[in-house]
Amino acid sequence: MPNELTIIFELGQDGWWIATIPEVPGAFSQGRTREEARENVLDALNELMAARREMALRERTGTSEVETVPIAG
Repeated sequence: MPNELTIIFELGQDGWWIATIPEVPGAFSQGRTREEARENVLDALNELMAARREMALRERTGTSEVETVPIAG
């Protein structure tokens, strides 16, 4: 399985770039430039993953086990 994600960039009608990561529902952002949109969507991805991790850990049962694995990047 490749350790890569796709970012789709679209230029909005207001001149802002919209960036979406289709592999991760909810990972999207925007920026005045394409590079700013890229940085913002990657920040959004990190925040989304942290929030989902926190929620999953809070909801786990007493018998579950947790393992953290790094993703190269």
